[in-house]
Amino acid sequence: MSVAFSCATSVIPSDFIRSSVKGRLALPSALSFPLEPILTRKWVLATLAGMSISTAHAQMLEHGGEDELIIWGRALDLTGKASAASQGVIGYADFSTRPIMRVGELVEVVPGLIATQHSGSGKANQYFLRGFNLDHGTDFAAYFDAVPVNLRTHGHGQGYLDLNFVIPELVEVVEYSKGTHHAANGDFSSAGTARIRTYDQLEKGFVELTVGSNDYYRGIAADSFGLGPATLLLAVEGEAYDGPWKLEEDLEKVNSLIKYTIPLERGRMELAGTFYQSDWRGSDQIPERAVEQGLISRYGFIDPDLGGETTRASLTGQIEIGGLTASVYAVAYDFRLFSNFTYFLTDPVNGDEFEQRDKRTIWGSSADYAHDFGLVGREAVVRIGTDVRHDQIDHVGLYQTVSRRRISTVRKDAVDEFSIGGYVELEANWTDRLRTMTGIRADHYRFDVASHVGENSGDGNDSILSPKLSIAYLAGSATEFYGNYGQSFHSNDVRGATTTIDPATGAAVDQVEPLVKSEAAELGVRTRLAETLLVTLSAFWLDLDSELVFVGDAGTTEPNLGSRRYGVEVAAFWQLADWLTLDLSAATTRARFRNAPDGENRIPGSIKEVLGVGAVATFDTGLNGSLRLRHFGSMPLIEDGSLRSGATTLVNLGLAYKVGAFEFSFDIFNLFDANDYDITYYFASRLPGEDASVADVHFHPVEPRSARAAIKVRF
Repeated sequence: MSVAFSCATSVIPSDFIRSSVKGRLALPSALSFPLEPILTRKWVLATLAGMSISTAHAQMLEHGGEDELIIWGRALDLTGKASAASQGVIGYADFSTRPIMRVGELVEVVPGLIATQHSGSGKANQYFLRGFNLDHGTDFAAYFDAVPVNLRTHGHGQGYLDLNFVIPELVEVVEYSKGTHHAANGDFSSAGTARIRTYDQLEKGFVELTVGSNDYYRGIAADSFGLGPATLLLAVEGEAYDGPWKLEEDLEKVNSLIKYTIPLERGRMELAGTFYQSDWRGSDQIPERAVEQGLISRYGFIDPDLGGETTRASLTGQIEIGGLTASVYAVAYDFRLFSNFTYFLTDPVNGDEFEQRDKRTIWGSSADYAHDFGLVGREAVVRIGTDVRHDQIDHVGLYQTVSRRRISTVRKDAVDEFSIGGYVELEANWTDRLRTMTGIRADHYRFDVASHVGENSGDGNDSILSPKLSIAYLAGSATEFYGNYGQSFHSNDVRGATTTIDPATGAAVDQVEPLVKSEAAELGVRTRLAETLLVTLSAFWLDLDSELVFVGDAGTTEPNLGSRRYGVEVAAFWQLADWLTLDLSAATTRARFRNAPDGENRIPGSIKEVLGVGAVATFDTGLNGSLRLRHFGSMPLIEDGSLRSGATTLVNLGLAYKVGAFEFSFDIFNLFDANDYDITYYFASRLPGEDASVADVHFHPVEPRSARAAIKVRF
């Protein structure tokens, strides 16, 4: 018998394999992997971590089978394996069916997370999760094949998280977690963490070409080859886009990945390289008054010189043997961004345009080891991990510019930032129903800042301990309750820890703490309400010692008061039939500054409600369809809450038809042509011809209805 193995399948990490196994297949290495029923599919493939899809596929073909397998990561029952209700795994099938306008929207598979954009497509997205305006990633951490993506002490914003180098078709699994109670998660992880893992081997090679509205063009080619027992994966992508803006984006992007994977007797070894380069122009947010007065359209611009360029190249090595996983990496990064948020507010003659610069090399490594043992006659596992990172930032600077020409230096620094972290965690099964996970994490940072203003140079160090505790109680075969507590942190831009004089004004300034503690607790439940309906519900509170808030006149973020958030989240996945699945995620959060007077304690940019609803239909005829609704509610723009943004609701439609080696797809974004905003701020600016500054709403609109058509050929 044969198996029609869908390209929408995913490796399921071994951490999530259920202990109750229906059957096992022997592997040549004397290892084995389980098969277990899931929903209305007869079998789901759950491989040991690191095993490629093609290897598992070959095993299935060898042993026979007749069902097409589509693995929906959201349908996996993590009861008895996950440590929290807000933890999950997303497989390729979960996001390959949804229309994605921007690469950063890939992480919207994390329930409750929203990724927007307030500038050109080459810039990092703006992220929202658990009532945070995360800016470009300050309290949301991401890893790509074990390499941290967030950038410390970045020229544009702390924790800058640019996912534009990711090629979505190569992503096999996204594992996500939220909150502060996961010992393996360190810097920037207070709101959440996503770990992106790419395929070792593609089931089939492919070439895909896409054209769309507003001069959108994209091409990608990818294939994998057997080299003896090893596998070589190659992929290259090119993209161009002008967008609906009066100032054409003129995006030019190239992207590539090469990955060499060697199977080992008890694991695997991987060597990989990536290269990404993009150049773009961006309109940024614009003032409402300019649109209302007819000076520009809602897709218009004030300064024609905005935009930037980014180059990123990386080399990584990773090995997995038994319970040990270790990696090393090197990243070269070069970034330049031109912005102008306030126009002629501070300089009525030359304007307020500025350039932000960042050039660095990053070296790092990490290692994690898990060991199973017996504890008072019960099963237990101890996990030990460490990570080391060194950012050699040769140039991080801020310059005043006119038409992209530097006219003065506001700040120019060279920074060395080193960190080492480690954790130990014990998971113990005290009874057949009760599990606990206790751990502690320690992190130490050391830094040296050489500034062009001597008084702002200096060095320092800081350390932080973060205890963790989780309890899981299995109330039945289909329901598990969780209680979680933990502390975590985010690092601040270390220039703020050495600065004594504002380089722009010469005024004295207070230094900031290098590491900022967060503390959170969560209660949750994971349950299967029916054979085909999985639901998770969690309630949380989260305290942060210092909130980072966007400041329009500086074009960046600054530390602010501490904050507190309360929230409730629900996520559901329902497979009504073999051909139809529904998913839902909804969250509501109350966010306030602590130690601020009542009526002045709203946190600007803190979204209260988030809703995502999707339906996917897959037919035996080869026709697939996806319909998704994405909504985020209004948010306060100033501390007293008297001024709020409007809500944003978008609906996207995707259709695809497979016939033989060909697949034709057609996506419509913003199906109902909503006139909502992607992002909204409130600050003072001054337009050409205005006698004084004006406090106003500044916004970046969602793109109008657009369409993209693609043809993919597999070989």
